[in-house]
Amino acid sequence: MKYSDFLDLGYKPGKDDIIALFRIRPSGMSMKEAAARVASESSNGTWSELPETALVRRIAAKVFWMGAHYVKIAYPLELFELGSMPQLYSSVAGNIFGMKAVESLRLEDIHFPRKYLHSFRGPQFGIKGVRRFMGVKKRPLLACVPKPKVGLTSSEHAKVGYDIWTGGIDLLKDDENLTDQRFNRFEKRVEMSFRMRDKAESETGERKSYLVNVTAETREMLRRAKLVSDIGGEYVMADILTVGWAGLQTLRDECQDLGLAIHAHRASHAAFTRSLEHGVSMAVVADSARLVGVDQLHIGTVVGKLVGSTKEVKDLERELSSEIVTEERLIKKESHLLEQDWGKIKPVFPVSSGGLHPGILPDVVQILGKNIILQVGGGIHGHPDGSHAGARAVRQAVELITEGKKLSETRDKELRVALDLWGRFKPK
Repeated sequence: MKYSDFLDLGYKPGKDDIIALFRIRPSGMSMKEAAARVASESSNGTWSELPETALVRRIAAKVFWMGAHYVKIAYPLELFELGSMPQLYSSVAGNIFGMKAVESLRLEDIHFPRKYLHSFRGPQFGIKGVRRFMGVKKRPLLACVPKPKVGLTSSEHAKVGYDIWTGGIDLLKDDENLTDQRFNRFEKRVEMSFRMRDKAESETGERKSYLVNVTAETREMLRRAKLVSDIGGEYVMADILTVGWAGLQTLRDECQDLGLAIHAHRASHAAFTRSLEHGVSMAVVADSARLVGVDQLHIGTVVGKLVGSTKEVKDLERELSSEIVTEERLIKKESHLLEQDWGKIKPVFPVSSGGLHPGILPDVVQILGKNIILQVGGGIHGHPDGSHAGARAVRQAVELITEGKKLSETRDKELRVALDLWGRFKPK
């Protein structure tokens, strides 16, 4: 097939087609030529003319829509192995990023047909399930990473957990690079932290849990997940991009049997999502994680220390928590979403994290709503009166926000101290 055979602006996608939205900047050729080459390379084309069969022609990808900078490509479902996220990425996010035909190329979004959606498990718990087992009905859930995120001993880590749990935080969380270091062994940290968890639950009368980072080689990751389950945990955490889609799918299957929710950290994503010109958007990562079946995923804060425009973060929240996503018009360089009916795939809890403290939590809730998890680290541990007081200040702020009140109305000492220290400062 010639490259031009992959361009058909009169094609009407079928109900089983996977549709990908790309932003393309051609290199030394027209937009039509570059788009056709992207479709060719990501499906079944090559640079030379070969004998072709009816099957080869029928399952070829087709560029069916073009804008000034964007194109939509339809891929017949027969091109894909159902239930395999690695194979999808090898196709629509594979060789195409290294092609000389494009100066830059960005995969903005993917629409999945129902048959493909239903070949994945999706979240085991999702937003409603997490709220149910945590016993938190209306307010945002609260999470906290001990700081420094690497460098505490197992006993120090567990003590911080106790301080923040009893201060009103729901979830203790390992950070992305804390796994099984010599000074803080995985098994010891888990055992000591859950002992403190049980103590905190007894004292507060509230459900508490621990997002344990099991990130490792796949078999070791499964062993760690089993250990968390055996000790009475509700969650595992995984760095989903560094363990890879195959590792995540294997973990998801294991967690179904163990009854564990998955907290997804997006460490490494900005290496290919940050540029608006080249790579894969965070929206695609979020969709993929939802399909595989994580229960919670980081999306940014807008007002915190990490890159992420208001539109991007709100788009991610919509991708994760909506049952039906409506298509957006393509405007300028902003991120864009394709239509998606998620069917039986449950919504994922968006996690807002990175440079948060009590004074700016109202901004986050105003932007993203209350159906989120607020993760605060330095904004708890940097409190002048310590981590317990910092946790109390965050919980006090969230209670006021949930009641529709202003933080300035507080009579609580811990929140007043935090507001006096940080005000509405936005970290960079």
